[in-house]
Amino acid sequence: MPPPIIKHVAITFHPHLGEAAALAPEVSSFLVQSGVETTPGLLSEKAVVEGLAEHAFDLLIALGGDGMMLRCVHACAPGRVPIVGINLGRFGFLAEFRREEWREGLAHILQGDYWVERRMMLHAEHYRASERLGEWEVLNDCVVARGRVMRLLELSAEVDGEPLAVYRADGLIAATATGSTAYALAAGGPILPPELRNILLMPVAPHLSMDRGIVLPEGSTAVITIQTDHEALLSCDGQASERMANEDRLQVSAGRYEAHFLRVQGRGYFFRNMMSRMKRNS
Repeated sequence: MPPPIIKHVAITFHPHLGEAAALAPEVSSFLVQSGVETTPGLLSEKAVVEGLAEHAFDLLIALGGDGMMLRCVHACAPGRVPIVGINLGRFGFLAEFRREEWREGLAHILQGDYWVERRMMLHAEHYRASERLGEWEVLNDCVVARGRVMRLLELSAEVDGEPLAVYRADGLIAATATGSTAYALAAGGPILPPELRNILLMPVAPHLSMDRGIVLPEGSTAVITIQTDHEALLSCDGQASERMANEDRLQVSAGRYEAHFLRVQGRGYFFRNMMSRMKRNS
């Protein structure tokens, strides 16, 4: 079955990146000249918000870096709107095109020469006793970490109701395969192919305790319980931190939604691009 024809595209950009704001009209003009309806605007603007809610868009084009891509995923995943990124940031792990590639790349997409990459997200819930204090849909990771006091946390992890490990560390990361190339990689974790539907648990600066990353089986539910007498914080996908208290729990499992990315590169693109970026920064 051929890919769906792209008829209506939302174009959004980083609000504080002048290059992105300047490029958006160029991208819109190119698409309009190709017979595609466009809705340019910030991700928070009414036309974009309502269009996503009403399933009016066949595609969202994001101009910016990985942070912009994350925000777009949070907005698009509930409606299964696919995203393609034009990287104007530093790394661009999630984007498909570099600044100089977008015209050729979008031409391929308009011709139906693309495929859809589906990536697992996490559903995360923060509990204090029996009260749920918050919940999130997460593409990269959830991080439980110490706050301003330079003292270790004690973090115990359970998987599907069974004890797994106890960590004495600065923090513990629960990451998707996508998030394995983010903070978890900086903490020494493995690189997972993005199509995997596993959860990676990775400690941050562990001291005389479990110091290896653990890849959980597909479909697992992990619960992280914190033991602390000082400040601890929870952050999901780098969003504003939530305070955690002694005996608080973070529960993570496969999410209700997936992130959908349009790709024109071959399916072996991930490791090729990853190795190229690592060589460039070594």
